[in-house]
Amino acid sequence: MAFLDTYGPWALITGASSGLGEHYARQIAARGLHVIVVARRAERLRTLAQEIQAEYGVKVLELELDLLSENAIPRLVEKIGRRDVGLVVSNAGFGSSGPFLEQDPQMLTRMIRLNCDVPMRLLHALSPHLVRRGNGGIIQLASTASFQCTPWMAVYGASKVFDLHLAEALMVELGPQGIDVLAVCPGHTATEFHQVAGVTESAMGGAAQPEDVVRQSLELLGKKLTFVHGRANRVLTFSNRLAPRSLAAWMAGRILGKRLEIQEPEEKQAQDSSEGKS
Repeated sequence: MAFLDTYGPWALITGASSGLGEHYARQIAARGLHVIVVARRAERLRTLAQEIQAEYGVKVLELELDLLSENAIPRLVEKIGRRDVGLVVSNAGFGSSGPFLEQDPQMLTRMIRLNCDVPMRLLHALSPHLVRRGNGGIIQLASTASFQCTPWMAVYGASKVFDLHLAEALMVELGPQGIDVLAVCPGHTATEFHQVAGVTESAMGGAAQPEDVVRQSLELLGKKLTFVHGRANRVLTFSNRLAPRSLAAWMAGRILGKRLEIQEPEEKQAQDSSEGKS
């Protein structure tokens, strides 16, 4: 069946004001679906909606909403109303980097809520409608960080494991009822996300383009369970399955620590000793 017939007439995208979310909104609209765009930044949403309407001629519902606010999901469901949402893109989230003990625990708690609690509540609220329809789709943004621990980004990586496992489990539960679920696992991508997270360089070379990640994931919806973007990322995630977990953790720490210019404890101690002798 055509994409519009299966997943239309409406799609909902969270975190739609920039990055992957913005590109999901644009590319889904290009496929003929009306879009509900959700984000905190009203001006960006307004600009995005005007551009989508002008270019693709579809309807756009702008929902300025902080998903961490009290009763955010019930308010979101109320705003959707009777619109027939056939595709849910759970994209909103953020990351941070640095030594675990130096990060603000309140910020880390907000990260866990937005990356884990909000997708769970969102999909729990909207999936019954998809089941009643008998068809539809869910795209859950996870990460290549889902496949191994991520020292120096410990909480972010742990939150993405939740997203990956949630999506894969829901495919088993909801797939027989006509719902396609895809876990999308990008690596380093050229979006604002990495600026917010404090990561400016890729651990595996160049940064992926968000429009390419989105295009490929939309093409694979209904065909795969999990999509890891990029050949190098697929090699890395597969090799992690073969290595002992202690080795995979150590290697991840070395790679991420170097990228973030963080010294591991033994390196710092050696340097301090050397400086003391000079």
